Amino acid sequence: MSKRDFYEVLGVPKDASSVDIKKAYRRLAMKHHPDRNSNDSDSEMKFKEAKEAFEVLSNSQKRAAYDQFGHAGVDPSNNGGFHGAGGAGGFGDIFGDIFGDIFGGGGGRRGPARGADLKVSLELSLEDAVRGTEAKISVPTTVSCNTCEGTGAKPGSSPTTCGTCGGQGQVRMQQGFFSIQQTCPECRGTGSVVSDPCGNCRGQGRVRETRNLSVKVPAGVDEGDQIRLQGEGEAGPPGTGSGDLYVQIVLTPHPIFTRDGDNLYCEMPVSFATAALGGELEIPTLAGRATLKVPPETQSERMFRLRGKGVRNVRNGNQGDLYCRLKIETPVHLNRKQKELLREFDELTRGGEGKHRPQERGWTNKIKSFLDDFVS
Repeated sequence: MSKRDFYEVLGVPKDASSVDIKKAYRRLAMKHHPDRNSNDSDSEMKFKEAKEAFEVLSNSQKRAAYDQFGHAGVDPSNNGGFHGAGGAGGFGDIFGDIFGDIFGGGGGRRGPARGADLKVSLELSLEDAVRGTEAKISVPTTVSCNTCEGTGAKPGSSPTTCGTCGGQGQVRMQQGFFSIQQTCPECRGTGSVVSDPCGNCRGQGRVRETRNLSVKVPAGVDEGDQIRLQGEGEAGPPGTGSGDLYVQIVLTPHPIFTRDGDNLYCEMPVSFATAALGGELEIPTLAGRATLKVPPETQSERMFRLRGKGVRNVRNGNQGDLYCRLKIETPVHLNRKQKELLREFDELTRGGEGKHRPQERGWTNKIKSFLDDFVS
């Protein structure tokens, strides 16, 4: 089964902004999250599909590769696929190797690249993202071999200087008046070779291992933010450094709040009596309870703003706001007496030239005008 277009998955146009992409993903994540759709394989598939689309389209480099080459441009299994910063096989690496040192240029020896950068996702609750936390993660990666201390040589022996490049890690090929310098094919840029390899890592100087790390998450991080752990990526070839680990934040849907940047949004049900007469509502916030004063004659969908009750920005420290939308709730399961009182109330509020129901009167006038024009 072929993959759907990522823009189609999120329901956004191809020129959508990063903000629109993030909003679309949040909406789909809340709708199809497995915690809200247990035993629903279709929702689980849609959640994974939306997550994959967001991970590509929220990254400017991956999005550019996807726009140009489609799914093949972001598939690591393809030679032309996008591998991210520091990864092997990127277009920059190819052109750099061919043209970087042409005509004898290049500025000296270029050794093997350091270890690859890694990227993992860390799911956080809204509360942990807002307040900050320390999380534990497990990362499958390559690490320096302890047996040979990363040299690749059997204990008691040492790597020897490469005879092909003389320890430079680079070889130069002359074709007419063109001089092209490239990585030594014998030592792969290390400048040395292992004649008696380590039995644990088989001469690679690296082994696979799952590392358990602690990540300090600063207060205020948001969906898509990345935390860089320097040197915690894959170990590089002997004589090189390790890559970095990027921890990308993914927020789990919250039962009450939705987040947009530094602002929080929620909906509160209110009885039509409170909406008509006014009153006070107890509003939940991430810092505790707050009181919202509802003025008389409040209409449904009215939005109230509670200043400073949102999220503190992780970069500049500015505090966001909490926006609360009121939803007037229609009473249900009424007994006979309650129904009689409502009918009586309904009769008492009819007429009066729209005094009690201005929106209803305006709507009635619009219908009358439309029908009159239609008949004529």
